Amino acid sequence: MATFLYRLGRFAFRRRHFVALIWVALLTLAGVGAGNAPAAGNTSFSIPGTEAQKAFDLLEQRFPGASADGATARVVFKAPAGEKITDAGNKAAVEKTVGTLSDGSEVASVADPYTGKAVSKDGTIAYASVKYDVSGMELEDSSRDALKEAAQDARDAGLTVEVGGDALSAAPETGATEVIGIGIAAVVLVITFGSLLAAGLPLLTALIGVGIGVSTITALAATLDLGSTTSTLATMIGLAVGIDYALFIVSRYRAELAEGRDREEAAGRAVGTAGSAVVFAGLTVVIALVGLSVVNIPMLTKMGVAAAGTVAIAVLIALTMIPALLGYAGRKVRPMGEKSKLLGGGRNRGADRAAKPNLGTRWASFVVRRPVAVLLLGVVGLGAAAVPAASLELGLPDDGSQPTSTTQRRAYDLLSEGFGPGFNGPLMVVVDAKDSTDPQAVFRDVGNEIKRLDDVVTVTPAAANKAGDTATITVIPGSKPSSATTEDLVHAIRDKGADVKADSDASVLVTGSTAMNIDVSQKLNDALVPYLALVVGLAFLLLIVVFRSVLVPLKAALGFLLSVMAALGAVVAVFQWGWLSGLMGVEETGPVMSMMPIFMVGVVFGLAMDYEVFLVTRMREAYVHGEKPSQAVVTGFKHGARVVTAAAVIMMAVFAGFIGSSESMVKMIGFGLAIAVFFDAFLVRMALVPAVLALLGRRAWWLPKWLDRVLPNVDVEGEGLRTASGAPSRDDDDKELVRA
Repeated sequence: MATFLYRLGRFAFRRRHFVALIWVALLTLAGVGAGNAPAAGNTSFSIPGTEAQKAFDLLEQRFPGASADGATARVVFKAPAGEKITDAGNKAAVEKTVGTLSDGSEVASVADPYTGKAVSKDGTIAYASVKYDVSGMELEDSSRDALKEAAQDARDAGLTVEVGGDALSAAPETGATEVIGIGIAAVVLVITFGSLLAAGLPLLTALIGVGIGVSTITALAATLDLGSTTSTLATMIGLAVGIDYALFIVSRYRAELAEGRDREEAAGRAVGTAGSAVVFAGLTVVIALVGLSVVNIPMLTKMGVAAAGTVAIAVLIALTMIPALLGYAGRKVRPMGEKSKLLGGGRNRGADRAAKPNLGTRWASFVVRRPVAVLLLGVVGLGAAAVPAASLELGLPDDGSQPTSTTQRRAYDLLSEGFGPGFNGPLMVVVDAKDSTDPQAVFRDVGNEIKRLDDVVTVTPAAANKAGDTATITVIPGSKPSSATTEDLVHAIRDKGADVKADSDASVLVTGSTAMNIDVSQKLNDALVPYLALVVGLAFLLLIVVFRSVLVPLKAALGFLLSVMAALGAVVAVFQWGWLSGLMGVEETGPVMSMMPIFMVGVVFGLAMDYEVFLVTRMREAYVHGEKPSQAVVTGFKHGARVVTAAAVIMMAVFAGFIGSSESMVKMIGFGLAIAVFFDAFLVRMALVPAVLALLGRRAWWLPKWLDRVLPNVDVEGEGLRTASGAPSRDDDDKELVRA
């Protein structure tokens, strides 16, 4: 592999115009596709195989024309203090608002609160349900404006009015923090390279890669049903890995220049060595992201595949466009150790300072001398950070998790005040009595059985379809949607359904947003172990091929488990317990998003293996070239610690930039990934890895002879480049690439 990538690097350096033209053409093509693509609709959320999804699918079959795909809104009215919402003046204001809402061109129906029994027992609060013909993302701005204006007219009449539901949903905003994150990355690159031009190359290529990836996602959004969160995630991961991969190749290029090689040869060797690490690091990230498909949640699968595609683009750009841009830069990108005059280059700082070991060398030497102490401190520290993870509560965000400044959250609170906390999470019970001899009796009996259960406030009469074989029953719990009591009620209704099935051949299914949340959490919990086995297993085999060792990949996997558990603990502490919530902009604490654990496992594992590959391949390279194990650790840190540290800081800055998002899911992902990179890069890879390798010595690189014979030799260290006699000619490069 190293030889092929070496030829590719030289080819891209020499044929820079051709390579640059290809990437500019791809960016233009993707941009045109995104610009001409139809607007994406509201992303469908389905969980195949769950009872809630089966009930939803059954409703679509048995109740045609009553699809739940349309946007909804609840306009909640509260009377002034000391008055009733049923008073003549207040009632007139409410009815006027209902009439105004009914005139909308996209409005399917508006339920009058007085005829629909949507008035609280104390008579102070009422709500009107608005149903639209199109989804929330397809609503015209005029329909949203009409909804807001109608609410404001009722406020002007003296009522308190708030609006909930997805009709007011909008694409998430990331704010200025994303730009700040990229700015921090730029500063780190300038400090690392000592050159503005060299620092600009990784940023430029990362932005081009993300531009191609996100534009492609936008172009395919309507066709593949991709939501806004998909492109946000692709941007987040694409920027982080794109900058890091380019950073490693540019750094190796400068190191090769410092050894006296000409620029084309240095570009080839940089792609052949650091590029090999980039390929395998990218493969681990792609495996982890694509592996999310085993969970069988379409939205999660699409997010993973889209992000994996952006990572693949980042790898290809790093291998081809970086050497092409280095060719354009020429002598403006200086050898390692030299700075531009603008940043203080050319000054004589003394030979004694030049000979002083760098920080990475000093730190690795310390760890090698005190491996047990460093190992114990690192494990105890990560273990302490992981303690909050034992209190992890999972759920999906709803209007109750919105900031109190939003009208959606205030509407949620008003409904809880007037109708009880369970009103915001009603359960829909679907009774399929098609095989029963007396469907009406079954509907009645099911309703009576549910009324006898604990924590049930209201059970509506069964509403049958035209055929009379299927009915829906709405159940209002006494507890809030995210409570354990409500979850127990869902399981109790399903248990009763098993008895009904045995007695009458009728099926009882529970659906609704609350039941869906419960099923999602259960499905994700059940998928976590198979997912870990698949992803960690495949990556473990990949790392055995890379490092030609059994213990090094095993250590990498165990270190990852420590870092991901510590990161989950930090997420629980901030988003569930409220620690530092003000600093992070978390206005409302609550359960952690159901997808967060398995999503973090996938993404963090891929990123953790990035640093493992980049840092340990340098150690492996030194060991292969004859250094003692302990000295190889120090050598690896001498050449790789500075760059890995810069890469980690950059990745943390990019992820942390998304903490300013207006969407709680994106905010949580940004924080979780940023803190996970911190734990993994600085505690696991920079402390635990050298400590374990120092303790293992030569055993770290042990590989059974039979396995050594079976495994392919991918030559990540570039040993073939060192032993080759003379550099291949340009014609040889071109012919070899054509054959490949």
